[in-house]
Amino acid sequence: MRNEKPGLIEPGLWCLGCRESTVYLLEGSHDMMLISGGTSYILPDVLDQLASFGLDISQITKSLILHAHFDHIGIIPYFKRKNPSITVYALERGWEILKMDKAISTINNFSRMTAERMDYAQRLRDYDCEWRHDVRGNVVKEGDKIDLGGRTVEIYETPGHSSCSLAAYVPELKALFPSDGGGVPFGHKISPAGSSNFTVYQQSLNKLADLEVSTLCADHFGYITGDEAATYIRRSIQSAADYRRQVEKIYQEERDQEKTVDRLMQMLIEEDPDHFLPLEIMAGVTRQVVKHIAAQM
Repeated sequence: MRNEKPGLIEPGLWCLGCRESTVYLLEGSHDMMLISGGTSYILPDVLDQLASFGLDISQITKSLILHAHFDHIGIIPYFKRKNPSITVYALERGWEILKMDKAISTINNFSRMTAERMDYAQRLRDYDCEWRHDVRGNVVKEGDKIDLGGRTVEIYETPGHSSCSLAAYVPELKALFPSDGGGVPFGHKISPAGSSNFTVYQQSLNKLADLEVSTLCADHFGYITGDEAATYIRRSIQSAADYRRQVEKIYQEERDQEKTVDRLMQMLIEEDPDHFLPLEIMAGVTRQVVKHIAAQM
């Protein structure tokens, strides 16, 4: 079952943000972790939700970056500056990206573009959400475990959506946080998201396939529970294979990458004309996928 409403998922696990951009708060007996960072424009909503749910921002001691795309790290600078003692975790590759001037500029520009598209730019003027070189943290890697007290966050490296993607799994809750590396639960389907390297993305999905999952916490369009959560990754594997065949078919017909991108974008627009990401960003993502798959053919 899919649920896009912010609130308590189960004791000690909260969904925050909004429909198109969700983050999670996981409570242990001695630490509280913010998992993922969403888009910057959800910050006012998240702060209101924390207050409404009786959660104290000062009790958040850890934050986990699932990957360093702008729409998954947007509120982390605010939280880190508000409480400098928060330990922020990411893969080594994630921190490499977040030290690059060009990457920081792109993150901030895309965040502004998206906030403007959603008509939320005004609401962010009182908050410092921009990425700068002052946000630093710790490196995690495959097999690491972060103990929150009675709850353990296990780290899986899952590149393919981005070179710095990771998934987090909490065995005590059978909760999986795959970010976009698990595919995006859009509508009644799963949209593949192998934008960095589609082949590696498919391999990363296979790595997660045998985990026992009761709750799947996605970064876009909420969380999933029950039988749908248990089978989500396997269905995402099938969705990725189907999409790859579709791209290959269109490219074989067009024999031109840009024409292939145009057709795929037209299909996306027809399916979701009000997508929260600007079309130029979506076109860039689609272009990366087509370029990789075409090169493999």
